[in-house]
Amino acid sequence: MSQEEQPFVDARGVTVRYGDLTAVDGAGLCAARGQVVGLIGPNGAGKTSLLECIEGIRTPAAGVIRVGGFDPAADRTRMTRIAGVQLQQLSYPPRATVEEMCRVFASFYPDPADHGVLLERFGLAGERRKQAVKLSGGQQQRLSLVLALLNDPQVVFLDELTNGLDPAARRLVWDELRRRNDDGLTVVLTSHHMEEVEYLCDRVNVLVAGRIAASGTPAELIRDHAGQTARLVLDGRGGDRELRAALTGLGDGVEVRPAGGRLLVDVRPDRRGDVDKALSAADCTPRELPPSLEDVYLNLTGQAAAPAADEAENAHVS
Repeated sequence: MSQEEQPFVDARGVTVRYGDLTAVDGAGLCAARGQVVGLIGPNGAGKTSLLECIEGIRTPAAGVIRVGGFDPAADRTRMTRIAGVQLQQLSYPPRATVEEMCRVFASFYPDPADHGVLLERFGLAGERRKQAVKLSGGQQQRLSLVLALLNDPQVVFLDELTNGLDPAARRLVWDELRRRNDDGLTVVLTSHHMEEVEYLCDRVNVLVAGRIAASGTPAELIRDHAGQTARLVLDGRGGDRELRAALTGLGDGVEVRPAGGRLLVDVRPDRRGDVDKALSAADCTPRELPPSLEDVYLNLTGQAAAPAADEAENAHVS
């Protein structure tokens, strides 16, 4: 395989242990130069532990990791020059302003990006003189992204990218990241927002109990793992007790849930004909929701990770 064909981020067989607990069990993640790759899974699945190994700030018990062709843990100086990291939580000094934080971080790099431009692009130009700790949670999250991009990185690692952002700010961040990705930036991200992952990512890895359960493009994952259950929305029929009783009475394979003024109906393929007949008799036309990455997530992960795994990882990582 030539240098050009090798993944820019290449982690294979990564194992992380905390005492007797194996938090990451032989997992891998690859990203070609210029790709956006997502890592999803329940709390405690090992996402942050795996990312920290790839970033070179945690040493795995086993595995081979290369970023840009070199070991990120063995060459920290080189890694800090090509990689940006947005942590899930970042504590700011109590009196430091946004401008001061940017200047301090920019001083770490020989040729930093223009922080004024970044603040403008991420909607923080008007907050330059405000103390970072007095920003809203969403503004602090955007500031952490600005700081992660100050070294003009070739790859950026984003842990819970838009946690706490409102829809408008989230879309702004998405657009800015995609614009930089179009210019060649490689992005590796974790998120619990499946819409975000589906919108941004070229490939997605699903991590369950420390192992990769599935990997592929969003379309491939939806095709292979979203399941066959149809999801129907009956607008304005939430209070229709007769219709609800008729659908519920169909029994196995039909699940009915009221949601405000709507009824939500999950239908197994072999029961679709019965449901359609009941809806036709009630003169009701449903909206069918297309399968999504959220369906993939739910089908592959099931319940959230066991509390012991969640607590152990949080104790060492968060």
